Amino acid sequence: MAFGTFIGKKKRLALSMDIRESSPVLKESFVKGLKRAGAEVLYIGRVPTPLLYFAIAHYNLDGGAAVSASHNPPKWNGLKLCGPMGRTYGSGFGQEEIKKIYSKKRFRYGKGGRAKDISKKLMKDYENFLLKRAKIRKPIRIGIDPGNGADSLIAANILRKAGIHIVSINDKPDGNFPSRSPEPKPENITELSNLVKANKLDFGVAFDGDGDRAMFVDDTGRAFFGDITLAMMVKNMINKGDKVVYELSSSKTVEDMIKLKKAKGVKAKTGRAFIIDKMLENKAKLGGEHSTHFYFSDIYGFDDAIFAVIKMAELISGSGKKMSELMDELPKYERIVSEFEVKDSEKFRIVSRMKESLKKKKGAKVVTTEGVKMIAKDGWLMARASNTTPKVKIIAESSDKRALDRLYALALSEFEKAKSA
Repeated sequence: MAFGTFIGKKKRLALSMDIRESSPVLKESFVKGLKRAGAEVLYIGRVPTPLLYFAIAHYNLDGGAAVSASHNPPKWNGLKLCGPMGRTYGSGFGQEEIKKIYSKKRFRYGKGGRAKDISKKLMKDYENFLLKRAKIRKPIRIGIDPGNGADSLIAANILRKAGIHIVSINDKPDGNFPSRSPEPKPENITELSNLVKANKLDFGVAFDGDGDRAMFVDDTGRAFFGDITLAMMVKNMINKGDKVVYELSSSKTVEDMIKLKKAKGVKAKTGRAFIIDKMLENKAKLGGEHSTHFYFSDIYGFDDAIFAVIKMAELISGSGKKMSELMDELPKYERIVSEFEVKDSEKFRIVSRMKESLKKKKGAKVVTTEGVKMIAKDGWLMARASNTTPKVKIIAESSDKRALDRLYALALSEFEKAKSA
């Protein structure tokens, strides 16, 4: 009701859900609320979240929602709320107003609310849209690990139609995620790495629970976070003058490649709401996050893991090089990334205290656009509160191992002081 009130009367909204066991009951209840608010609900099925973004943009809808907890633990669930063109209603982008309507129960009731299932049409249109943009130049063989998530339902089928030979694991949808965590990380996708090496595949990819993240594994079995993969994409996909959106917390490798290609970099805060806003505002060609979301102008600017795989297959098949060779061409930086669980009510206070303390350090530049980032001559450190979990993330990066250890030790010390203050 709060979302329907916020969107307004007689709006057309898409709705999807992921494969979690609690999704159907949440979906049914959410539909009732939207109908009572007078909305027309177009149900698109149990599908990966990028299909929601596609439905909103492709059919010019007023917004939509996905019943999903994305990459979070199996027993979690929630809602991803979107506006026109699939923009996310996150913090600073309408979420506060929706919360206010909900907490004060200021609901607007409307007439004519109804629901319609368009899942078959949507799937056909989505598949055709992607396949028309697939340009695989020579045979390519890859491994995929949907992790029993939403991409278990459709990814292998679409990728095969795009001309890619698929070897898959963990490809039966199961809301309990028995094979691994819904969030792919290098340490939990070793099965995929071994699959790629054992079968001499060109590369591998692990999807998250709702199919908007893609963690790539090269032909030697190495897994890469999104900013490093983005840097490789920039080097091999981007032309002079193209715009690329990246996070403040991205590796300097991304900036190096943007500079090399004489492209235009657009910095953004971490989180889909900020990245998609910058993608659309700047008409950027490519965007990416450390967390392995990749955004493309070819598909209305939004993130889609299946399309990211198609683009990677295009890149590899047309380059004449192995993925490992393309990755090894990038400049190397040492990096430490750590997450610390704290009370949700404390995470922003802790980062704020770290910011005030680091501002006093001499010989360094401090950026406070998101959390706090201290840039020194030999590297940088950053601390920020997670947007979705009760955690503080600390990152340090340098081209020198000793400098890295020093920067990380400083960040850790500042974190402990702020936490106990």
